[in-house]
Formats: sequence, C-alpha cells, structure tokens
Amino acid sequence: MTATPGDVWLPFPAEEVAGLPDSFRYRQWDGEDAFPADPADCVFYVAPYMKSAEVTVRPLAAMPAVRVVQTLTAGIDHMLGGLADLRPGVRLCNAVGVHTASTAELALALTLASLRGIPGMVRGQDREEWRSGFYDALADKSVLIIGYGSIGSAVEDRLVPFECERIERVARSARTTERGPVHAIAELPRLLPQADVVILVTPLTEATRGLVGAGFLARMKDGALLVNVSRGPVVDTKSLLAEVESGRLRAALDVTDPEPLPAGHPLWHAPNVLITPHVGGSSSAFEPRAKRLLVRQLTRFAAGEPVEHTVLITE
Repeated sequence: MTATPGDVWLPFPAEEVAGLPDSFRYRQWDGEDAFPADPADCVFYVAPYMKSAEVTVRPLAAMPAVRVVQTLTAGIDHMLGGLADLRPGVRLCNAVGVHTASTAELALALTLASLRGIPGMVRGQDREEWRSGFYDALADKSVLIIGYGSIGSAVEDRLVPFECERIERVARSARTTERGPVHAIAELPRLLPQADVVILVTPLTEATRGLVGAGFLARMKDGALLVNVSRGPVVDTKSLLAEVESGRLRAALDVTDPEPLPAGHPLWHAPNVLITPHVGGSSSAFEPRAKRLLVRQLTRFAAGEPVEHTVLITE
C-alpha cells in the first residue's frame, strides 16, 4: 500500500493527537450534519465513535478515493451496510486493543455485582433497608467465556485472582493456548450445563446472531448467570425474558436488543437482571488508546506499509 496525499477524517481535533504524520490534511468530523470538506478527497476515514450505523456510513458513498476505513470499535457490524458503496481494495480495520481492558473490567464488574447482590443493596440503601444475608461469591464458581479473542483473554486475566473453580474458553474453532484448550462453539451443549457464569464477548456475525436462544438458555444450569458485553442481538431477548422472569436464570447485560432499551420494556424490571447502557468501551481508557492506535495506523499508511487489524478488504 502506497500512501496517497489527501484528507484524513478524524473524530478528534488533529492538534489533540500527538505524533500524527504531516503527510495529510486532517479534517475533524464526528457525525455532524455538515461534512468538514469534500468527501471525495478523503483517503483515510476514521468513523465516529458511539454514533449510529446510519451516521457512520453516510460519507462512504461520496468517498471514491478512500483506501482505509478505521473503526474505533472492536465490532464492525455497524459499518457493513456501507461497504457496497466502496470501490474494491478498501481496507476495513477495527480497534483491536482499544477497548480490551475497559470491556474486560466491566465484564468482571457485572459478574461480581450480580453475584453479590449489589443492585438489590443499592435499592435497599435508597429505602434505608439493611439487606444482610448470604450472597454468591465468584470464588469456586465455574466460568465459561464465549468469544476468546483479545477481550476474552483479558476477561480471563481478571478472573484468575478470584479463585474460580474452573474457567473454560470457547471460540469459533478449537485451538490450544498457554492457559489451556479453547473449545469449538460446537461443544457448547456439553459445556453450558457445567457453568455457573457464562460471559459473552463474541462479535456479532451471522453465526452468532441469536446464538443465545431458547435451546442455549435451557442448557444453562438453574441459577446460572449470563453476562453479555458483546452485542445485544447475540441474545434472543424473548427467550431470555422467559428464563429470568421464571427465576431460573440471572442476567447482567451491557448490551440489549433492542438498543437503546426503550422505556417500558420488560427487561428493565425483570427479576435478577442488571443493565448497564452499553458502556463497556466508554471509559477514561478509550481516548488515549484510540489516539495511539490512529497514530500507529496513519504512520504506517504514510510510509506505504500495511495497516494493522484489517478485518476485510472490499471486492
């Protein structure tokens, strides 16, 4: 890949990103109605963060010169609808590493809060109620991580000090790691009944959409906790509601389907459900890590070197 002089669209002011190469004209665009310049001059497009798919793909049809589309998310499902507008050979890159620590932290926080009954205690504090009693610990529990990439591995890093009885790993295909085997997704029927906690960190693909449906949930043991920090449509909401409303399962969800979860939706008040508003990557760790990623990518692009974290190349 040879660098082409032109515009780079960033969601941050360029002067706030130390180390950017001076080979390009930098334009700031964070999803506003008006474009900062002619999209036809853009060669490297960094999609705005935490904006709708409709917003992030809007400039693509007017970007005939673009060569790299860079997301600031680990998932790229929100960009797929705009790829047909791009010429062949455009690289779509994701933000591997930017959200790893933050999302893994939240997965652990949701797990601990749910097991130890923190939501009920907060409600008790609001009512000046002393809700003592015995609550589940993470210690001695069996945990199943579904989606063992960089974030799944980071989740395990944070689980290890908590003295879990067993940690099992699942990915699209089987492999071996230093910590032990990663099982293929086809082994879920065998693994699910053994898990006290199931943590979802899988990307949203056609294979994982609706993965956690009625059959999956039925195989989970009574009282088990489902933690979702991946994407809402990985879980079939209707099937999950049936299980939590019956009291058989618990859930801690950073993502939902639909999302944002509308007022009046039964998930809001379902028993033993903890909901956070898709904040896995939205922490103080995001911006500095995102900026370092962009400097690395644009430095490589300016030097004519292959950019990293290419998820797909348009055809």
